[in-house]
Amino acid sequence: MITVDQLNAFGADTKDGLSRCMGMEALYLRLVGMMAQDNHMEALKAALDQGDLDAAFEAAHALKGVLANLSLTPVLTPVSEMTELLRTRTKTDYMPMYAEAERQMSALLTLINS
Repeated sequence: MITVDQLNAFGADTKDGLSRCMGMEALYLRLVGMMAQDNHMEALKAALDQGDLDAAFEAAHALKGVLANLSLTPVLTPVSEMTELLRTRTKTDYMPMYAEAERQMSALLTLINS
């Protein structure tokens, strides 16, 4: 099971994340662990692959909300950047931002599943 120390080493702002969970470490860690079942990254990739900026925005925005509430900064940063560009339906190459988000999410999932 993932620990606060591991999340700190990953770069999460656990102090902020824990404050959102009223200081309940077990709740915070359980919510972080639930990221392993979250499918917004897959939905975002599929929408980007299809060029569907509306669906991509919806997936990115939902993912951003979850990541922000848990203060999972390494994944949140590229997802936030994508979300703001998608909000205005900016036509750009989202794949570098997505690749960074995916890399960080993979690192997080490795911690969760270890």
